[in-house]
Amino acid sequence: MADSASHEKKKKKKKHNPVKDWLAYVALRILVFILYMFKIETNLNTACFLGRMLWKYYHRGRKRALDNLRASFPEKSEQWIWQTGRRSFEHIVMLAIDVLFTPRLVKKHNWRDYSRFKNVEKAKWLMQEGNGMLMVAAHYSNFEIMGYILGLFGFNVYSIARPLDNKFINKYLYDVRLKAGQKIIDKKGAAGMMSQLTASGATLCFIVDQDAGRKGIFVDFFGRKASTYKSIALLAVTNNVPIGVGYSRRVENRFFFEIGVNRIIMPEEWADKKDPLKWITAEYTQAIEKFVREDPSQYWWLHRRWKHQPKERKKLRSGD
Repeated sequence: MADSASHEKKKKKKKHNPVKDWLAYVALRILVFILYMFKIETNLNTACFLGRMLWKYYHRGRKRALDNLRASFPEKSEQWIWQTGRRSFEHIVMLAIDVLFTPRLVKKHNWRDYSRFKNVEKAKWLMQEGNGMLMVAAHYSNFEIMGYILGLFGFNVYSIARPLDNKFINKYLYDVRLKAGQKIIDKKGAAGMMSQLTASGATLCFIVDQDAGRKGIFVDFFGRKASTYKSIALLAVTNNVPIGVGYSRRVENRFFFEIGVNRIIMPEEWADKKDPLKWITAEYTQAIEKFVREDPSQYWWLHRRWKHQPKERKKLRSGD
């Protein structure tokens, strides 16, 4: 019965009303037109207000964020937990404004007005060498702007992304990215292309902090086991390419970001490891935790990051 219900749910998800989707797209374009009438700072302040409303009324998401924060920061006060959780909701809504305004604001001649870079030189040279590289990031602050800027300056970079269910909105957002030089690959059909692209010298970009289910590799993340996709490590080992761990961190409430790379994992580092796939996965997950700890309020704590847990070994019964 459970399998049948799950199958029915998936079938329902695939059915979309094209008229409703088109009307939603029109509503988005009207909203964008209205937002463009105001300064970015005004829109970000409005986003913060909406984030606080989301925190107040989205009870299930708030509870999940609070539970995740309490488990990740057991030493922190309840006041700190609530303040951090509410602020994380503000950052989620601010990202929506960022995505709409980035192409309008950030150009080749003025990128310094909106971003600063930290420890990126080695990653930049590795990408320019054309031997292939993987860049991983998390649902943290404005993760979208990293791919945008790389595309803006002509780096051979591909972002692996899941398309939105609304094909009209999806095409609109994809077209905006493509105009800036970004190359986007549909996650559903990416598996067969990734090795070929890496071999050609391209850099592939991934968001890697989703729960990977029961078949994922379980590694430590904030003191708990988190299921993580093994495909990143497998791709790196198979193609012998380095992995960079990147982040984008908002400065105050402004449309201004510190963009950095806090870890580069080189192939020679896993050459002698007994289980290179698990070691690589644990290594980049640890690097993500490190930059999240620098400002936890910018992480998406409402994510079901710890949804699946490894099965405990069954204790042998006496006499069995």
